[in-house]
Amino acid sequence: MSTLLKSRATGAVLTAIIVGLTLATAYIHFTLGGLLFLLNALGYLGLAALIVIGAAAPIPLVRRFSWFPRVALFGYTLTTIVAWAIMGPYFSLAYIAKGIEVALLVLVTIDVIR
Repeated sequence: MSTLLKSRATGAVLTAIIVGLTLATAYIHFTLGGLLFLLNALGYLGLAALIVIGAAAPIPLVRRFSWFPRVALFGYTLTTIVAWAIMGPYFSLAYIAKGIEVALLVLVTIDVIR
């Protein structure tokens, strides 16, 4: 793997993009109304907070397990996509949210492998 992928700057940018996309999909779900969408948005917000805490915490134990919220975000996002595919609703904003979520899956995979 190249040194560019392993650099701290790359990790910081990747983390910022992941958190930004997570907050974007949380916002979309929050604006849809209903308890199910609200809970989904809160789950995304919580995972974004855990990723930020894991990246910024000066505590070695927290930084050591900073991969866990990323893996949890991957599973949560995949579950959201599968649930949407089963239940719908199928409208343009939903496709935008799914695009963001697929991008999250790709970036989280790259970040965990990195």
